[in-house]
Parts: sequence; C-alpha cells; structure tokens
Amino acid sequence: MYVIYAIYNQDHDKIYIGQTEDIVQRLNLHQNKSFKKSYTAKINGEWRLIYAEEVQDRQTALKREKQLKSYRGRQFVREFIWGP
Repeated sequence: MYVIYAIYNQDHDKIYIGQTEDIVQRLNLHQNKSFKKSYTAKINGEWRLIYAEEVQDRQTALKREKQLKSYRGRQFVREFIWGP
C-alpha cells in the first residue's frame, strides 16, 4: 500500500506533494529535516499533513503524485487549506 500525501507550511504558504509506503516515518523525516538538501528542509517552520490518499501500488502512486503536482492538482490540494 502506498500513500500520496500533501503537507503544508503555513509560515511560508508552501505545499509539498509526495508518495511513500510509510506515511508516519516520512512525516517525521520532513519535520526533523533529515534530508538536509531537500525542499522541505530548506523551509523553516512546521509541516502539517493536509491530504493523504492510499493506492495499491507504486506505479499508481507515481501517476497520482504527478497529477497532484499539476496546476489543477495543486488547486485541488489548496482547497484543503482554504476551502472550496
């Protein structure tokens, strides 16, 4: 099982979209800035989960992640922050 997720940094109004097999571990990695050169590590402040979706396999997860990273996908994700 894979999870496509979106996290949000309110201090800088930034969204990050990714996919993983272990959402709890991945969120901890983002919060602890474990990947020093990653997008989320370079932005100070707390990242909070705003969207998560489970899929059966990695291929489907990658396809859905790409959709959410598109303009329309980001608009969909932003609705979880601001509402429709």
